[in-house]
Amino acid sequence: AYTDREGNKRFGSADRNGFFYVLNREDGAFVSADPFVTQISWASGIDDTGRPIFNEDNRPGDPAAAADGAKGETVFAVPGFLGGKNWNPVSYSQNTGNFYIPSNEWGMDIWNEPVTYKQGAAYLGSGFTIKPLYEDYIGSLKAMDPDTGEIKWEFKNPAPLWGGVMSTAGGLVFTGTPEGEFIAFDDETGEQLWSFQTGSGVVGQPITWEEDGEQYVAIMSGWGGAVPLWGGEVAQTVSYLNQGGMLWTFKLPRQFAQAN
Repeated sequence: AYTDREGNKRFGSADRNGFFYVLNREDGAFVSADPFVTQISWASGIDDTGRPIFNEDNRPGDPAAAADGAKGETVFAVPGFLGGKNWNPVSYSQNTGNFYIPSNEWGMDIWNEPVTYKQGAAYLGSGFTIKPLYEDYIGSLKAMDPDTGEIKWEFKNPAPLWGGVMSTAGGLVFTGTPEGEFIAFDDETGEQLWSFQTGSGVVGQPITWEEDGEQYVAIMSGWGGAVPLWGGEVAQTVSYLNQGGMLWTFKLPRQFAQAN
């Protein structure tokens, strides 16, 4: 929830489907939707009512239409089913008016197939292989203006971003990477001001609090979750990561502390 530059009460949400939606917070009316990841293939956009404009030619084939019913036509769909953004929370800064979105630039080969049950296996009715869109990065932390859909700055990361994001009144944006780095960015420019190697991948959500006039930030470090489980080709890029389970706590310098 936020208030835009004209004083309107809004609600913003970065969806798994790759679009950032803005709604009127008072009556739920659709305001806008802009892509926050690239190469979206399942829809050409969102219409004035908030409904997607489907790309009908980019849906996986129906196995029932095949003679043997074994497998439908394979298509390459973007984003992959893990989403342009998944569970991990975005953050909003009242300082900048921007949302900070932990996104991933990936797609998937996907095909429909007859639904079959096998003990211990996923019960899906489809098959898929997740693939990166770019050679040099998958994860992308984006600062987005919700009023215009403009991406103000972007931090690119080789592995997927699977942790949450937190912004502070002191002008910082925090998130962690699967490679184990816990990073503080300048909320206006995206400059990396500080980082710390936690020893394992960050999947958790940063938190902050004030105690005795000092501001603290903490993060859980311990790699796991859906990326190595479902990642296909992507899982290979993070297969070397250490497992872990530690809580790291840091005290902010006075010039960056909300309490200052």
